[in-house]
Amino acid sequence: MSPAATRPSPEQLLKDARRAGRGRLKVFLGAAPGVGKTYAMLRAAHRAKADGIDVCVGLIETHGRLETEAQLADLERLPRAKVEYRGRTFDELDVEGIQKRRPQLVLVDEFAHSNVTGARHPKRYQDVDDLLTAGLDVWTTLNVQHLDSLNDVIARITGVTVRETVPDEVLDGADEIELIDLPPEDLIRRLKDGKVYVPEQARQALTQFFGQGSLTALRELALRAAAEHIDSQLLEFKARHAVDEPWPTRERLLVCVNEQDISRTVVRAARRIAEHRRIPWIAVHVQTPRALSMSDEAHDRVERNLRMAQRLGADVITVPGTDLVESLVELARTRNASQIVVGRPQPSRWRWPWTRSIAAELMRRATPLDITVVTWSGPEAAASEPLPRPRLPAPSWKPYAATVLICVGATAISQVLDQFVGLLSLGVVFLLAVLVVAVRFGLFPALFASLLSSMLYNYLFTEPRFSLIVHDRDDFAAVVSFFLAALLVGNLGGRLRQQIEALRTSTRRAQEQAELSRRLASALEQREVVRATVEHLANTLSTEAVLMQPGAEGRLIVMAGSGNTRPLEELAQAAGRWAWEHEAEAGASTDTLPASPWRFLPLATARGKLAILGVNAKQRPREIDEEDLRLMQSVGDLASLALERTRLAADLESSRLTSETEGLRAALLSSVSHDLRTPLVSVLGAAEALASDDGRLDDGARRELAAHVLEEAERLNRFVQNLLDMTRLSYGKLSPRLDACDVAELVAGARRRVERQLAGRTLDITIASELPLIRVDAVLIEQVLVNLLDNAMKYSPTDSPVRVECRAEKGDVRISVIDRGPGIPEADREKVFDMFYRVKQGDGRAAGTGLGLAICRGIVAAHGGTIRVSAGTDGQGTRMEVRLPVSGSPS
Repeated sequence: MSPAATRPSPEQLLKDARRAGRGRLKVFLGAAPGVGKTYAMLRAAHRAKADGIDVCVGLIETHGRLETEAQLADLERLPRAKVEYRGRTFDELDVEGIQKRRPQLVLVDEFAHSNVTGARHPKRYQDVDDLLTAGLDVWTTLNVQHLDSLNDVIARITGVTVRETVPDEVLDGADEIELIDLPPEDLIRRLKDGKVYVPEQARQALTQFFGQGSLTALRELALRAAAEHIDSQLLEFKARHAVDEPWPTRERLLVCVNEQDISRTVVRAARRIAEHRRIPWIAVHVQTPRALSMSDEAHDRVERNLRMAQRLGADVITVPGTDLVESLVELARTRNASQIVVGRPQPSRWRWPWTRSIAAELMRRATPLDITVVTWSGPEAAASEPLPRPRLPAPSWKPYAATVLICVGATAISQVLDQFVGLLSLGVVFLLAVLVVAVRFGLFPALFASLLSSMLYNYLFTEPRFSLIVHDRDDFAAVVSFFLAALLVGNLGGRLRQQIEALRTSTRRAQEQAELSRRLASALEQREVVRATVEHLANTLSTEAVLMQPGAEGRLIVMAGSGNTRPLEELAQAAGRWAWEHEAEAGASTDTLPASPWRFLPLATARGKLAILGVNAKQRPREIDEEDLRLMQSVGDLASLALERTRLAADLESSRLTSETEGLRAALLSSVSHDLRTPLVSVLGAAEALASDDGRLDDGARRELAAHVLEEAERLNRFVQNLLDMTRLSYGKLSPRLDACDVAELVAGARRRVERQLAGRTLDITIASELPLIRVDAVLIEQVLVNLLDNAMKYSPTDSPVRVECRAEKGDVRISVIDRGPGIPEADREKVFDMFYRVKQGDGRAAGTGLGLAICRGIVAAHGGTIRVSAGTDGQGTRMEVRLPVSGSPS
């Protein structure tokens, strides 16, 4: 046995994983109304309640049946939702109220019920799906005639077309089905006794729906549906527990879908065949040149038929092709389909005798395949159609006028060549004219050109000339051959033009998609992504587009929209909110709030939801088709990745800044606390000694303590001043007050402020003669010099001198502070002006916060000057050079 046979099926495990977190659905299935489905469900609910399960009645319709009403006595009934429609109030299932109550088990009657307009969903089974998604178990009731795939079969059996239907996959997804069976004789007896309908309705039902034969057929259909579900559960059990060998490759079924109403019957029949044989099936629409020229109404019918097939469980695809039958056969071979299902409507009396139907062509050309032809004579059946022929375009005189001019030109050229070449060679000129018309204007102008060219060719160039009569046998053969060749050339040229137009449209969309990918890849910010997305979608689909996110109070906020986008109405807002909350499509042409003019697609990645992409479907001349939906999903995927990328980039930058800020803040707090605490402790200690002096300190000691207090207070003042100056610089509040100042006075003032720090160290000051006055803020520039001198004394040996040089050069005054310390590496000479750079260096550095040089650069830049670092004298130590303009023009 292979290893794969000993492990569970991955597909089944994935299916089980998708069901995780969802509630369980149990369906009480009956063959017809009155068999006791609701009664049996309520009896089972009483047993569940006795077992300790929290059971609530979401919605039960008793239809006046006393036995059913009696079963509701001890069960909790939840209030129903009130929906206003056309001045009347209707009761519907209150999904939100049930979700707030959160019982373990909810009873919901009439699974196939259609909700009134304005409710949350068009169908009750969609309300039930919301409850299941919320993790609540649901029991419900259903009659077999409400299954979508059996709709036309029920109409044949009973003569009644059921309007309320449920997609078969909803029943297939049920966790449990309980068949409520009752023999036809007993059901008819209950009907006559008035236990199903009131007497008037009962008499009408006995003559239509509740005949002995009809009930027997419905009973068989119900038994078959239950048996198929049990068989499906058995297969799932084997796959889940690796009971059987892996499933072999299975054959497939192909069903052809077009704009005709008979397609709906064909799709239902294909679904029944596929379900009975347990094989996958594909619904395909072939886009022939004729399909490209269909009206918007016919195009919308195709999309509705394809959506119906998808709802019934088919894989829906659309393929381009020039020949419908050939495309179907080729697709069947590539997809390993062994059977093709097509429709054959009633024969039409106006069919041409030489045309064949699609079914006949398939049986002739698809010999290896089984062809199933579905017929139905009901009102949905359209008249039989031959193989699709191109639809006449809207009449326009311009192409035909141009065709006449081209044919006249070909005639003029032929008149010149008539003296040199033969009759057959002249025909080539007219064929060329037909080909030009076909490529330029399409099929029907080309056919007109063929007819006109044949008449001109015959009238002007065959004997007798200037007559449509042909005497010579060879000339007659030439004219007939020319006419047939012209028809063939015109037909081929017209079809070639249609294919070129389709290819041009496809290429244009591909180029626009590539351009969008390029724009999104280069977008650095979220607003660039959302703007590029909505502009591309609006231009490609020719409608309004928006990209939204939920804001305050649950309303959707437009992040970006096309130029003429108006505020969304409440119905569109509701559809957008539902799409966001459930991460599923909603709005126009969907099963959720289809009355909304907008269709919404949620954008999400593995990290979660990002936004909602919406397009105005009502603004378009036709419904959104599968191709438009694929384009919308493709654009949404690209936008999701781009939004995720910008979000990740922002998160990484935020994390980096947060990490650096946290590290810097910790180091800064440590440094500032040390630099502030040290002078404070010294001041407090000296002040405490002076305050507690009881005469033991002499005058010298007291003066020394007072001087120490003053020195540490000045040190503390410098730290605080540096912090304040840096704050003012950061917020642009530093405005220098310019005045004419003498450089020598500025240097002398700075020297006085660092006198105590010199502590016997030598300070050499060299000021050039005839140094001009400079327009600066004396207080700020003096602070710069103090910071530079303080920095030089911290980083140079105590026995080495510190030099100050002042000179004029090229309209500037340059002040240099030079020390004999270890110097600054060239790679760090710009970094020393960063805030807290000294803090970043860690322990082992001189005390300080690293604000001094950053403040110096900010003050000097405010005066329109510069400050730079270079090597000291003879390459030893450090030179800090400040350049200030003499004119004093602050930045």
